[in-house]
Amino acid sequence: MQFRKNTSSGDINPKGIIIKLIVGVVLISGIIFFLSTIDFPAPKKEIEKIIPNENFKIIK
Repeated sequence: MQFRKNTSSGDINPKGIIIKLIVGVVLISGIIFFLSTIDFPAPKKEIEKIIPNENFKIIK
């Protein structure tokens, strides 16, 4: 049984890279589009909490 050494690692296929980039951009833009169409619930009133000044301590 003979082992063959693959020395064609320097060969770059520009079509493959372009196709992968296009597919990646389409997937990311599709995810962003579908997330923007979802109406997430939001609180109807503003939340206010008054913090008294006596709880603050100055540390030097």
